[in-house]
Amino acid sequence: MTEHIKMPDVVPIVRYVANGTQTEFTYNFPIFASEDLAVYIDGAKQASGFTISGAGETVGGSVTFDAAPATDAVITLARELPIERVTDFLEGGDFSAQSINNELDYVIAALQQVNRENDLMLKYGDHETPGNVELPSRATRANKGLGFDGSGNPVALDLSGASASPDFTPTGTGAATRTVNDKLADAISVKDFGAVGDGLTNDTVAIQNAIAAHDTVFIPPGEYLITGTITLTARKALIGIGQKSVLKCNAGTFNAIEITEDYCTLHNFRIEGGDVGIKLYGATRPVVQTSVSDITIIAPNIGVQLDGYTNPSFPCYWNNFDRVLVEQFAIHGFHLYRSGAGDTPNANKFHACRAYSLGTACTGAGFYIEEARYNNAFVDCEANVHGSAQGCFIIGSGCDKTLLINPYAESYNSVPNIKLESGSIETSIFNLLSASDGAAIWDLSGGEYTAYNAGYPNKNRLQKTTCIDMNATLQRFDTEYIDSSGSVTLDTSHSVHLVSSFGGALTVNLPNAADATGAMMVVKKIDSSANVITIKEDSGNGPDARDYFLGAENDYMMALSNGAEWFVIASNRSPGNTRYHDGTGTYDIDMAVDTYLLSSYGGALTARLPPANSSQAVGRTVTIKKTDVSANVITVSEQGGSGPDGYAQPLSAQYDAITVVSDGGQWFIVSKF
Repeated sequence: MTEHIKMPDVVPIVRYVANGTQTEFTYNFPIFASEDLAVYIDGAKQASGFTISGAGETVGGSVTFDAAPATDAVITLARELPIERVTDFLEGGDFSAQSINNELDYVIAALQQVNRENDLMLKYGDHETPGNVELPSRATRANKGLGFDGSGNPVALDLSGASASPDFTPTGTGAATRTVNDKLADAISVKDFGAVGDGLTNDTVAIQNAIAAHDTVFIPPGEYLITGTITLTARKALIGIGQKSVLKCNAGTFNAIEITEDYCTLHNFRIEGGDVGIKLYGATRPVVQTSVSDITIIAPNIGVQLDGYTNPSFPCYWNNFDRVLVEQFAIHGFHLYRSGAGDTPNANKFHACRAYSLGTACTGAGFYIEEARYNNAFVDCEANVHGSAQGCFIIGSGCDKTLLINPYAESYNSVPNIKLESGSIETSIFNLLSASDGAAIWDLSGGEYTAYNAGYPNKNRLQKTTCIDMNATLQRFDTEYIDSSGSVTLDTSHSVHLVSSFGGALTVNLPNAADATGAMMVVKKIDSSANVITIKEDSGNGPDARDYFLGAENDYMMALSNGAEWFVIASNRSPGNTRYHDGTGTYDIDMAVDTYLLSSYGGALTARLPPANSSQAVGRTVTIKKTDVSANVITVSEQGGSGPDGYAQPLSAQYDAITVVSDGGQWFIVSKF
């Protein structure tokens, strides 16, 4: 060695589970010589059949076997030093820095070895005075159990009948005394069925057997290696103690947990690896009322997946997820979809769930709600994803009425915060925090969403809203600009259409009235050309059951649909309001129309205008025309006044006409012929 080992703070032992093909296994602690490394297979120390490299290196090295150890064999690599002094310094001799460094390194290595061995021992706590540590004699403790007396010192206990004795009584009024066996049966552990939890032993069958035999199974602290799927059927529960209760998948080719029936519970443990961490689908019964809470899923392909599956009679409805973290996923954090002909996952609730890439590339989304309907709700959920993702939250084409409340979205590389795919319907988004540099809401749905305090730059989008009393300080209309010729068909995404026919005559088709119930539309010609804009209805009779023509610049038409037909409510191109009357005597002009065509064929007729200062007259213009061939005169007079221009005006011959206007004081003649 040209340089002494720098002894790191590391436990000098590592373990592996062989896969049948791997031959090289690394160790991350230093050794002084290859003889210092002990190699074990399934607890048996090996003397040959391998090569050790890395002796003298601070970072450790590796062991390479001549042939790959068998599948599931436990490989243990441990530093085992003789506790001895290996250097002697001579009186008056040279004092070598390398020698003292090597000696100190050896001392530290020996202390680490002793410390590791001490960790395996029972010992008194630091805060009590040690008592007797000597075991009872061999003869005294034979066939006995180790217990402790009133002073806490070890004693030998007779085991006969101990577990059957009625020695457990809880505190409280009405408490009953029970046997130890009866009390222990309250909680079934995976270890009761042979699970080890050392991260090396295959515990799959033990866990499967425990769940098959009991409805509620406890996962004590430990790392439980599984090589196949753990399946929960109706009313089963799997419960741990938190991050120290770990189900560890040895490959990413199988699902860690599958729930195939109703009323199951997963609570308070950790899953590492697997294709899908937790998958719900109805195989033999509906999957409903599942409760998944306080679960952490690390490095799956997909963290949580809800599948509508193949049979609509076994749906995936009404399941609840609380405080579920999916970390370092390769595809999706949470995924709702349908793999066959079943119903979509509906009305499932997710609260305080988090999808976090933690620097790991992913090909999908934090939350991909691909196919799901009817109030799947995501409340206080977070998607913090890698820049390779397709979106933080994606609402797919098979979704209807998805609800996002207080979502948090974060990424980079223009990843959209929320993406609404074409075909998604009635997504509702409330209080979105957009921390990705992509679109706040990327809408491909054609406006099929409602947003409140969400999106950019427009925070709010409301649809199908009925307002009884509203005070609006500023109102804006969705406006579409059209410059074309030929024919265009409008949709309900805009209410105001500014249309230019400069390039040629243009036909504008309103949507069919049945597809636009309650909608109001404005079409206005904005160019100065002579090209006519014709307004029709798609597969209908048109506004007021006819075609409308806009021929001059600034001509317009406004129409309203009642679901059966379009009605014109305003236009400068409406047919003239005209009334026809044939009679004698006095006919009062009521100002209800603009033009009165009168016939006096039966005798003289007086057309009496209202007073010029009446409310219906002020500012109004009206035309009166004689239509018959008789010599009977039509006299235009004023009720309580002198008449137009101060006189009663006669219309003597056929086609005589007069147009008058009131300024509120008197009637004035505009034209007479």
